[in-house]
Amino acid sequence: MGEMLVPTSVMYGAHTARALENFPVSGFRFPRPFIRAMGLIKLHAARVNGRLKLLPMSIAHAIEEAARELADGKLDEGFVVDVFQTGSGTSSHMNANELIAFRARQLSGGPVHPNDDVNLGQSSNDVFPSALHVATLEQMGRELIPALEALRESLSKKSVAFLEVLKPGRTHLQDATPIRLGQELGGYAMQMERGIERLKQSQVELEELALGGTAVGTGLNAHPEFARLVIEGLCEETGLKLREARNHFEAQSARDACVQASGALKTIAVSVMKIANDIRWMGSGPRFGLGELKLPALQPGSSIMPGKVNPVMCEVLMQVGAQVIGNDAAITQGGMGGNFELNTMMPLIAHNLLQSITLLAKASLLFARRCVDGLEADIERCQSSVERSLTLCTALAPRIGYELAARISQMAADSGRTIREVADEISGLDSATLDKLLDPRSQTGP
Repeated sequence: MGEMLVPTSVMYGAHTARALENFPVSGFRFPRPFIRAMGLIKLHAARVNGRLKLLPMSIAHAIEEAARELADGKLDEGFVVDVFQTGSGTSSHMNANELIAFRARQLSGGPVHPNDDVNLGQSSNDVFPSALHVATLEQMGRELIPALEALRESLSKKSVAFLEVLKPGRTHLQDATPIRLGQELGGYAMQMERGIERLKQSQVELEELALGGTAVGTGLNAHPEFARLVIEGLCEETGLKLREARNHFEAQSARDACVQASGALKTIAVSVMKIANDIRWMGSGPRFGLGELKLPALQPGSSIMPGKVNPVMCEVLMQVGAQVIGNDAAITQGGMGGNFELNTMMPLIAHNLLQSITLLAKASLLFARRCVDGLEADIERCQSSVERSLTLCTALAPRIGYELAARISQMAADSGRTIREVADEISGLDSATLDKLLDPRSQTGP
């Protein structure tokens, strides 16, 4: 490749410098969880290589210490390669190798080579996907699942609080039979619970690491015990249930586990968009909307209309959901970038997958704390709507037949009267029976 000038003020080397010249694309950098995962892999690789007597202990210890600094965020300023780069992630992998080698030389006072020493027994093709899996699992466990559990808990509490509040159900955006507001919120809580279950199912696939496959999955240049020992160290370090891939050729040529995880994130995005949109509609008004919920007033909603307050947290969550769905489309396309023995769209997958997790985690927790926790029911509005609902006549159909019940509904709609008023006239049922059948509470269960 010839000479490559590298500024004396930086900690990286020629490979990173070339990447900076080649890929000035987006300004996006890999996030902290990914850099941490990369550092941890390098740390435990050096430790194992020292134990196996493949590296002098002095070099192994220096690499360990430098890799710990990378994992802890002390070298982030030097992790500089753009997300959009070589499809294997080799440039970012070498960025890590060069940073660690530079810092290890400082610590040891002796020579440390980024390829021969830091990268011993490894390849970008098995390290990068392994770092992606570790980062994804840690981010899911530390950020996303706790945030979704907080949202589920907030929705569950409101479900209990609003259980006695009756309101019209809605299907096709049209009035339907009565429902309890608490039942509605309980359905949202279950969506979150099912979303968490789907995430945990996807984690099982992500727990397999490609480490040990080196270039194409054959394990060339790696000690037979290397992968097992490194993964054992990673398990102890992170608390994750990691294991070596059952088939290294699948583990390096395909990113199906990431596509599956993204699918779970997309499903959660769809769920939170439905929940946020429903709550936004139920809080619409205050005078000419549905007005069944009172949303917390967080900030002025208009630069021109005084006193206007908008459902901003609902809108934030819906935007995040849209972004995650878009990220999933990119990840799906990236998953199709596996050609023969290597997927060559891994940086794209990593960027979008980790971003989706962060966005969903932050937005879900904000929505729980700044919207759901402060929801109030407009009981009077809900009760009034139920009493005027034409669908109360549904309970009459088994007693008087569908045709007569439909006639009562139509007459009530045409005259502006209630179902009870019309039913008194033409149903042929006595008052006690009508009281029982038209009690909206009795219509909210089997």
